[in-house]
Amino acid sequence: MNTKARSAPHQAGDDRRTVLDVRGLSVDFHTPAGRLHAVQDVSFSVGAGETLAVLGESGSGKSVTAQAIMGILDTPPAEIVGGTVELGGQDLLTLPERQRRAATGSRVSLIFQDALTALNPVQPVAKQIGELYRLHRGASRKQAWRQAVEMMDRVRIPAAASRAGDYPHQFSGGMRQRILIAMALALDPEVVIADEPTTALDVTVQAQILDLLAEQQAERGLALVLITHDLGVASRMADRALVMYSGRVVEHGPIRRLFTAPIHPYSQGLVASIPRRSHRGGPLPAISGLPPSLTDRPAGCRFHPRCSIAREHCESVEPELLQLDDGRQTRCHFWTEVAS
Repeated sequence: MNTKARSAPHQAGDDRRTVLDVRGLSVDFHTPAGRLHAVQDVSFSVGAGETLAVLGESGSGKSVTAQAIMGILDTPPAEIVGGTVELGGQDLLTLPERQRRAATGSRVSLIFQDALTALNPVQPVAKQIGELYRLHRGASRKQAWRQAVEMMDRVRIPAAASRAGDYPHQFSGGMRQRILIAMALALDPEVVIADEPTTALDVTVQAQILDLLAEQQAERGLALVLITHDLGVASRMADRALVMYSGRVVEHGPIRRLFTAPIHPYSQGLVASIPRRSHRGGPLPAISGLPPSLTDRPAGCRFHPRCSIAREHCESVEPELLQLDDGRQTRCHFWTEVAS
C-alpha cells in the first residue's frame, strides 16, 4: 500500500458546487454528570446533486449532528461549542435566530424518522404542508392549500385532492413518509437531511421511498445528507460515506471504496456484518461489544475495546483524523493493516 497519510481536519466533496459545508462542528450536553461531548470536530461537505451517507450505530452522533445543522437542538441541555455550518458561504451558526430559522426553514429541510410523531395528529395534512407556504411565502389559505395538494400529487400520493383533508392516522406508514417528503421539498430547498427516513417501513415501501428521494434529487439538483445505519440503503443512494463512532468521524470517502477497501476497523466490521447468502443457516457476523456511553468513554482510541487489531498504543493515544493521498480519511493508528 503506497498511499500516504497526513493530518486532515476537513475533506471536501468532488468537483460539484458545494452547497453545505460543515467544519469542526462540536456539540456538548450539560448534565448532572457534567459536560458530555456528544459530537466532536465533525467536518464534511456536500455538493449539488450529491448524496452523503452518514453511517454509524445508535449513539454515534449522527442525529445530533443533523439537529445542530438545523438549529433544533434542545438548548439547554445541548450547546454547540464549536465549528461552522456554511450554506452557500453563509455561516448559519452566526445568524440571529429569526434569520437562521428562515434559512433552515426554506433552504435546508429535514425528513424525520417517525412520520407519525413528526406530523400534527389534529390537523389535515394539506394544512400542515400549506403552513410552510403561508409562513415563508406569504400565501393565502386558499393558495397554500392548492400548493399543498400539488406537492402531495408530486410525491405520488393517490387521489391527492380528495385526501388533502385527511389526518395523519388515516394514511399508511409509507404515505405518511411521502407527506414528510412533500413538506421537506415544498420550498425548493438546496439541502435535504433525511434522518433514517425508511427505518419503520417494510422493504417494498422502503424501496419506493428511496426511489422517490432519488427522483426528486435528480429533478431538483438537491444536496442530500442521508443519515442511516443501513449499509444497504447507503450503497444504493450515496456517492460518499461519513462513518461516525462515539461522536467522532472515523472514516470518510467514496461509498464504493468503503465497501471494497475500508480503512478503519469499525467500518470494516460494519461491512462484514452485512447479511449474505453465505451466512444462511449460521450466525451473522457482528462487531463484539457495545459502543461506549457518553459518560464512560475509554482513553485513547474510542474503538479499541472492540477492535481486533488494537495495541497498547491504542489504549492511551487517540488517533488523529488522517487524510490519505487518495482523498479518503481515517482515524486509526494502524489503518494500513486494515487496508491490506
